[in-house]
Amino acid sequence: MSDPRRTPGKPIDHSKLDKLVANAHKERDKRLEGYREQSLRLHPWICGRCGREFTQANLHELTVHHKDHNHDNNPPDGSNWENLCLYCHDNEHQRYVDKVRGYDGLAGAKQEAATFNPFANLKDMLGKGDK
Repeated sequence: MSDPRRTPGKPIDHSKLDKLVANAHKERDKRLEGYREQSLRLHPWICGRCGREFTQANLHELTVHHKDHNHDNNPPDGSNWENLCLYCHDNEHQRYVDKVRGYDGLAGAKQEAATFNPFANLKDMLGKGDK
């Protein structure tokens, strides 16, 4: 079976291959300058909320959360970042969206007592079946 990326019988273009490898190295170096890679170097590979530990095999499930929700605030000391698993990260962002929209859940809201009792007439209903 032939390699679909290369024309059969055509020699390998080593200059093209060298450029490809050089470009891959540049992209890798650029990625290492990104805030995610910096955070992974600075902080342990543990979710800051649930405590789940990560290894190289599942590291792609660990995200970097900006504590102040400003993705442009990336101090080199990592003080605005925390590593969160996908689930905790999604939960944190949903809580923030709810807060911005003015919804704070049931916390602090006065709840009225329920007055409906679905079993209020149960005795009467059961008694009618006996007659």
